[in-house]
Amino acid sequence: MLLLPAPGGGLVNWSPSGPALPGPPGAPPSSRIAYAAAHVVADALADEPGAVDWDTTLAFREHLWACGLGVAEAMDTAQRGMGLDWATTKELVTRTGAIAGGRRWCAGVGTDQLPAGPATPASIVDAWREQLDLVGGAGAVPVVMASRALAAAANGPDDYHAAYGKLLSEAGGPVLLHWLGEQFDPALAGYWGHQDVRAAARELAALCTEHAGTLAGVKVSVLDAEVETEFRRALPEGVACYTGDDFHYPRLIAGDERGHSEALLGIFDPIAPVAAAALRRLDDGDRAGFHALLDPTVPLAREIFRAPTRHYKTGVVFLAWLNGHQEHFRMLAGSESARTITHLATLLRLADAAGVLTDPELAVARMRPLLQVAGVA
Repeated sequence: MLLLPAPGGGLVNWSPSGPALPGPPGAPPSSRIAYAAAHVVADALADEPGAVDWDTTLAFREHLWACGLGVAEAMDTAQRGMGLDWATTKELVTRTGAIAGGRRWCAGVGTDQLPAGPATPASIVDAWREQLDLVGGAGAVPVVMASRALAAAANGPDDYHAAYGKLLSEAGGPVLLHWLGEQFDPALAGYWGHQDVRAAARELAALCTEHAGTLAGVKVSVLDAEVETEFRRALPEGVACYTGDDFHYPRLIAGDERGHSEALLGIFDPIAPVAAAALRRLDDGDRAGFHALLDPTVPLAREIFRAPTRHYKTGVVFLAWLNGHQEHFRMLAGSESARTITHLATLLRLADAAGVLTDPELAVARMRPLLQVAGVA
């Protein structure tokens, strides 16, 4: 039993009582494409705050593949722009490519190698192109990520069409686009040339129609299920919508009579076994079973991704530590300090209720000294 701080103040007695993890993983799901955006494990003993523990980081990718999910590499979950620099990103992509062995994976293509300060549209496209070549050469599906540099440089929708059009017209194979909302990164406010999210969605849909032959899909992370559904229905045939909505993912993945979203989600990192089991229920046509497994994870996801949403990586790494996937709760750039002990205690309780604790006794044993350091007797 633990004494946990509760939201709003006070302490509560708690011990794990949630459901066990689903049984052994099976084959990858067949009715949906599903990627888990994977975190990186910091080297806690290194002198530099951006050093990565490569063995443990790659072992976690093996865990995601073993669950039957694809790996989304070098995305914002891996702390792109928040501790993971371009040199380390290159090594991460290369190392993951070396062990992928034909298993499903994609990887982020950004512009974070650009120097600080204003950038020209040409330099932004060149930066994307450099990363696109690396990712494609490593064997991953490229995911062209939203660019902070372009958000700062663009004066309106035409600048986005020009930059993306230049890159996509030269792309050698199918790529995904990634629309990351300002909840995840405030520097991306007004992306696609519009402050209004629905106007931005229409602009992106028009871009997708213009370049449908090059695009395999679009990942949408705006935390608005209605906007995503409208956007999904506006996409041209052959361009899939990948939900990045960590608040409403069960119903977006389940879909309706007019289609569904595929999945590329940060929340699938900590809930991988449950997510994969739920998707296999969907393969069997068991929508009720799908929701019975996945819906209880939503309160956990909403707490992990609550505002300020960009700090969700702290909760993801915290749960990886509780579940024994790494031996410490340390992050690149010290980001483990971004959330409060009350938030972390709430995550423990919600993870138990969602059935995503690998070993509840281990989770309790690891939580106890963290509480003591925080001053919880």
